[in-house]
Amino acid sequence: MLQQEMSASVRKDFGKGAMRRLRMAGSTPAIIYGTGREPISLQLETLPLVKQLLKIRRRNAVITLNIEGDSSRHVLIKELQTDPVRDTLIHADFYEIPLDKPRQFTVDLVVTGDAKGVDVGGILEVVSRKVVVEGNPLDIPDMMEVDVTDLAIGDDYLVSNLEMPANLKMITTGNAVCVTIMAPSVA
Repeated sequence: MLQQEMSASVRKDFGKGAMRRLRMAGSTPAIIYGTGREPISLQLETLPLVKQLLKIRRRNAVITLNIEGDSSRHVLIKELQTDPVRDTLIHADFYEIPLDKPRQFTVDLVVTGDAKGVDVGGILEVVSRKVVVEGNPLDIPDMMEVDVTDLAIGDDYLVSNLEMPANLKMITTGNAVCVTIMAPSVA
């Protein structure tokens, strides 16, 4: 799983006017909650935050949030609020997680190789692009490869065929189809 570090400071001002001043000064309001602790209102510098969010876009990532005057916390991005007109970041929600407790994550599937069935006229159809796995956050892979090299026409690549590390548990049913090679249809 991807890991990033971000710096934040505790926010003391609240309300609409205070948040507008904060955004105009180049910071983004945020909040961190979860794991039975009290929520903490934060502020992060907008430019470095947006750059790091672009690096982890649509990927599973554990962020180490270094809070000024407090310890660092391991968080996931729960929600990002953006201005619909200007497309600027308005607010960020972070969810604190323990790194030693298993959680469920959605992992992307990446199709690799050239299927034998496609070479003889078959049609490769990707049925599922994601699977759900359970494990400790740092053990979750960024993506899982589906090697279709040996598939002929009529063959399916099932979730049970994926190579799983021993410390992870597959939540998606094993008989779910990831990729299939279909015979060409006659019009």
